[in-house]
Amino acid sequence: LAETNSISGMNMRECIIRVTLNQKNMNAKNRAIVTIICTAAVIALVTILTRSHSDNFGKMGPMASTTTMKLQSRAFSEGQTIPVKYTCDGAQMIPPLTISGVPENAKSLALIVEDPDTSRGTFTHWVVFNIPPDTSAIEESTPKLSPTFGIAGKNGAGTNEYLGPCPPSGTHRYMFKLYALDATLNLAAGASKEDVLSAMKGHEITKTVLLGMYGRSK
Repeated sequence: LAETNSISGMNMRECIIRVTLNQKNMNAKNRAIVTIICTAAVIALVTILTRSHSDNFGKMGPMASTTTMKLQSRAFSEGQTIPVKYTCDGAQMIPPLTISGVPENAKSLALIVEDPDTSRGTFTHWVVFNIPPDTSAIEESTPKLSPTFGIAGKNGAGTNEYLGPCPPSGTHRYMFKLYALDATLNLAAGASKEDVLSAMKGHEITKTVLLGMYGRSK
């Protein structure tokens, strides 16, 4: 009995080792009791591990999706020059964008376009949120955003529209950042990028970035 009490406080590995080494010194009754204890230990361990896995999976929430979301443009490839027509040197049109691989549990999309290379820090060119998750394309259009497409936030110049690349000199990077969210954002038109990013906290499922370049000489 003392042997069985000792074993009941062990982990599964120790339990099996003790039974293997000492089973010859035990009578049939004690061997049966020890076998029951070890079996119960195995069942308890499997139950705990299964429950832990289930709980952790649940806590992952939207991040459980393994879908690879992509944002692309037929106007320019990743890391390539953005055509003039989409910049302040041209018509400043919104470039055509295609969206694929949006997670099934997404409730909305958010798009932020920014230039991280300005001398005063990152400049925001475009903010759009509460884009329907089934949106597969953003067509080339004027900077004015249709209300049916999403809600326009405030850019770095204080207006609710797209501003094309316009570096004072040199070549800058333009990051088109697309976020898939598990909720819609309770924000009004004209919300700042900071407001959008704050509201997104805890709701981001995944994101992707399309990089474009544009340069000007002095």
